[in-house]
This record gives sequence, C-alpha cells and structure tokens, in this order.
Amino acid sequence: MKKLDNNQPDTPQGTPDEFETGSPEQTDQIIQIGGVTASKGKHVIHCLTIIGQIEGHYILPAQNKTTKYEHVIPQLLAVEQDPEIEGLVVILNTVGGDVEAGLAIAELLSGMRKPTVSLVLGGGHSIGVPLAVSARRSFIVPSATMTVHPVRMNGLVLGVPQTLSYFDRMQERIVKFVTDNSRISPERFRQLMMNKDELVMDVGTVLDGQAAVDEGLIDSLGGVSDVIAALYEMIEGDVK
Repeated sequence: MKKLDNNQPDTPQGTPDEFETGSPEQTDQIIQIGGVTASKGKHVIHCLTIIGQIEGHYILPAQNKTTKYEHVIPQLLAVEQDPEIEGLVVILNTVGGDVEAGLAIAELLSGMRKPTVSLVLGGGHSIGVPLAVSARRSFIVPSATMTVHPVRMNGLVLGVPQTLSYFDRMQERIVKFVTDNSRISPERFRQLMMNKDELVMDVGTVLDGQAAVDEGLIDSLGGVSDVIAALYEMIEGDVK
C-alpha cells in the first residue's frame, strides 16, 4: 500500500501529474493561468478561458476583469508541446480589447496541430470574433451574442492620413482571418461591420447564437457536452 503523508489529502494512486477535481493543485492552476488540465476523463484536455477584456500593450485598471496575452501565449505553446495533452477547449466570454494582442492569440490558436474547440458563452465581441473562429470547431450557446464592428480606437491619435491607412490595413487583416477560418464571406462580414441601423452609439451588428451560426461565423449551436464530444471525436480521428 502506498504510504501517504499525514499532511497531504488521501488521493488515489496515480501519476504526479494527475489532478483530482477541485484539488489544491488544480485550483492553483486556475487562479494562476486561468486554465486547467483535466486528466480524469477519456482523454487529457486543457481548458483555457478568455474572459473580460484582452489586455495587450497597456495595463488596464485594476477593477477590470482581463485576460493577459503574455499569460495566454506561453500556455498555448505549452499545450502544443505537451505530449500528454490531447486537445484544447477555449471558453470565451469577452468584450474584446487590444486588437493586436487578440489577433496574435487567434493566430497561435489557428496554427495549432492539436484538436481545438471554442465555445462562446455570454459574449464574443469585437476581437473576440477572430478568437472564436480560430479553433477547428466553434460552438456558441443560444443566449450568447457577438458584436461585429470596424476597428476603432479611443484616446489621443494623430489626425493624419497614415492613421486611417493603418486602421484600414488592420481591419483587412481581421476580415481575412475571420473569413479564412469560418464560412462567412468577406463581403457579408464587411456588411455586418458597417451596418449603421442597429447600434445606437456605434457602427456594426450584434448577432445572437442562432444568427451567428446562420451567418456562417460559428459552426454550431451547443453547450459544454457538445464541445467535449466534438473534441473527443477529433482526438480519436487524429489517432486513427
């Protein structure tokens, strides 16, 4: 019989990397990196959360709930390199944030060889749209919404033609990424971005879960069980 330290919880025998659900190790992983590796199911998968506002080059106020891209990028590289992790689930509930940081994370996600699935809960707004479509399969719950709008910036900017040109090029990068990783056409995506009749204080379109699927932005309606089933299917398909 395995001898247990009196100061440690009584857990089943297994490898040191196996986390019990709700264990201190798992809780610490969630607190530190906003993700967790689940190893007690049929396959070992990593869950990454992208919530609040994407924090990029500038630190946001302390009261803001943020996802820091310098935390997410190493996490994605570790998942891709870890031979024990078989797939990745990305849970999104974000209002958007730093465009370049969000697009950088989305590019990393889309370039992963391991099976990836995304699920939009609550909202996947602004730069959250490229993040949602960057996975191999994307899901959205019926009550979630996604806001599609042009690139814009608040604060002090230089009022020169080059600034507008930079915004145009950034916007085209987003259009290309989204349309390359989903079923929506560039023309339709630009129409949704430039819609002037829906938002009172902005230009753009708000899509609920079913509308996002109908537009071809998201693959399917579904919840967490559908996400896990799709990920397992991809994992087992890759193994075969």
